[in-house]
Amino acid sequence: MAENETEQTLAVKIGTIALTFAAGWAAQKAVGLIWKSVTGKAAPTKPDDPELNMVQATVFAAVAAGTAVLVRRLAAKGAGRVAARIAGKARSAV
Repeated sequence: MAENETEQTLAVKIGTIALTFAAGWAAQKAVGLIWKSVTGKAAPTKPDDPELNMVQATVFAAVAAGTAVLVRRLAAKGAGRVAARIAGKARSAV
């Protein structure tokens, strides 16, 4: 494997991790705000909370998991695009 390909692969991995953390944080805040506006209560933080009924726990888990998958896929796609753009600029500079 060429050194440039290794650097690009590493850049994609690091970019994906950074974007996933940032987007995950933003998504968590958004889900929490939406949950509070819809239910009038703060988003659950403990799945075994006795005040949280089964339907609420299930709906929150589904929404949080779906959001996490969406964020992860978008972050990976975005990191790939950024790495390709950087690799393209590096090739044209050489």
